[in-house]
Amino acid sequence: MSAAIKRLPVAPSERSSLVSEGPAKIIGTSPAILTVMDTIRRVAPSKASVFITGESGTGKEVCAEMIHALSGRAEKPFVPINCGAIPRDLIESELFGHLKGSFTGAICDRDGAAALADGGTLFLDEICELELQLQTRLLRFLQTGLIQPVGAGRQRAVDVRVICATNRNPKVEVAEGRMRDDLFYRLHVIPVEMPPLSARGRDVITLAEHFLSLYAAEEGKTFHNLSQETEACLTAYSWPGNVRELQNVMRRIVVLNAGPQVDVHMLPEELRTTGPNVVSLGKTGCRELWMIERAAIEQAISECDGSVPQAAKRLGVSPSTLYRKRETWLSKSRETCG
Repeated sequence: MSAAIKRLPVAPSERSSLVSEGPAKIIGTSPAILTVMDTIRRVAPSKASVFITGESGTGKEVCAEMIHALSGRAEKPFVPINCGAIPRDLIESELFGHLKGSFTGAICDRDGAAALADGGTLFLDEICELELQLQTRLLRFLQTGLIQPVGAGRQRAVDVRVICATNRNPKVEVAEGRMRDDLFYRLHVIPVEMPPLSARGRDVITLAEHFLSLYAAEEGKTFHNLSQETEACLTAYSWPGNVRELQNVMRRIVVLNAGPQVDVHMLPEELRTTGPNVVSLGKTGCRELWMIERAAIEQAISECDGSVPQAAKRLGVSPSTLYRKRETWLSKSRETCG
């Protein structure tokens, strides 16, 4: 089976970054993620196609796995395929299969992802990476439920639910001609947007503690908690790599340190230099005004469970003002501390 295709169940270490032991599960209690979880519970029992959007590392595959796990197809295969990770000349074979001798290297008959997912769920990750010609074949498959392996003279019927995902803006892809509009409207029945980690408030700490416990058990180490200063740095950081970046940070901390508490000095430099108390962590004297302002704003956002609009209302400014300020903090803090 291709590295781009896998079937559940999989080992915990192979699963996406938001998943806990057992069936796929999203971790968090922020309003943004609770909205996603409510949508998942509503759409899971249906047969409707689901279109998941969100930045890289936000947990789009885990969202798809959770929909599958809560559906009537849970006992059947969940087959993810990354449309952007397969060479263009092989993607049709990966999706629909091929017969022996149909092309150079086809040494035996082989089922594609659609056939492997028969009765279950087919997850098409990075759907916007598909070439237009293959988008036409995919649309035909969605309309008829029939597949035709490369080299085959006959079609066969399969029963799959399709969930797709992208880290791009699909409407922009359609407007600029990189995605067929008829395919988009066929797939975009139930939209689900995975929020960035920076919009999830205290979920950052919940996830950090989850990964800390998970990796400490794997490495045979003892870690009990995060220090208050560590929590402040984690919540102030912008997390451009989202949950996947947080996962890697916590694994690195566990591997390189003995515990029992995660202290600030264990964090990567980019996190230590963006916390609300950045000067007090490594320098003395008064903080600059922008640092004090950032600490107040991040505290307000945290108290509003990650909701920037609610925090903006509390602070008496527009949400766009807070978004703009947060975008400038990372470069500012590096200039100040660097």
